[in-house]
Amino acid sequence: MIIGALASATLMAFHARVPDFLGLGLLLDNAAPWMGLAVPALLLLAVASRSRTSLVVLLIPVFTWLVIFGPAIVPLSWSAPRTGAATLTLSSQNIKAGTGGAAQSALELAEDGSDVIALQELDAGSAQRVSTALEDVYPHHFVVGTVGVWSKYPLTNSQPLELGLGWKRALSTQVDAASGSLRLYVIHAASARPNDHVDRDEMLRQLAAVVQADPEENMMAVGDFNATSTDRAFKKISSILDEPNQDDGLLGFTWPRSPFPMMRLDHVLVRGLEVTSNTNVEAGPSDHLAVQTVVNLPGQ
Repeated sequence: MIIGALASATLMAFHARVPDFLGLGLLLDNAAPWMGLAVPALLLLAVASRSRTSLVVLLIPVFTWLVIFGPAIVPLSWSAPRTGAATLTLSSQNIKAGTGGAAQSALELAEDGSDVIALQELDAGSAQRVSTALEDVYPHHFVVGTVGVWSKYPLTNSQPLELGLGWKRALSTQVDAASGSLRLYVIHAASARPNDHVDRDEMLRQLAAVVQADPEENMMAVGDFNATSTDRAFKKISSILDEPNQDDGLLGFTWPRSPFPMMRLDHVLVRGLEVTSNTNVEAGPSDHLAVQTVVNLPGQ
């Protein structure tokens, strides 16, 4: 029992240092928050053994989990800044290719009050269906490969991003609202599997480099990163941009939608912007929940 408590605490604290042999590093990185589930099992063993020492040692993984993950589960609503005179609501979702639900997702996100809608995993014809469904309220759009942005506000300086993949499934654009503008990056990272995540890692590395070199003060990066916040490949971009907590707390898992989310693969990262709300919402038939974030526009 004592060995189990120390082992779980060590893995939680140092999972990113475990060599990625046969994909072990990737699995441990993404399972890190769930390692806390070892505590209830160890507690039962400690109670059954009637060992006070075991109960004391059990505090080590509890404390470790709270130190590492505790700050991320604090509700944003406890400390969110006041909503300014002008805000922007952005929603992002992997709509899951092959479902035919891109337009449905877009319309439902529009009904939720989104000013900008970013979609990933677009397949043939889905971008046009989304544009047709949204054209009356979201006349501005930019689509690159499997990613696209639809906006109530003009989009300028829009560019495709290859990010070392060999084909384009990321973009950057400037959202020019009447009360202020911001730079937006949208990414649909390559898939990550235990023995196949080189392309994903390279895309995240190059995105971090592009973002770091971008002089724009006000920025958002959203999309399906195919990486959790504890993934070592995600650390570079998350060290440059900030990910806000969830309105109601916890870790905001987005995938799979059913039977229940177990990982947060979809992220919203910001720089220079006040986030007043950040939550997950259901939209369309996708197996990903959408992420929805409200920011105060610059200068407000």
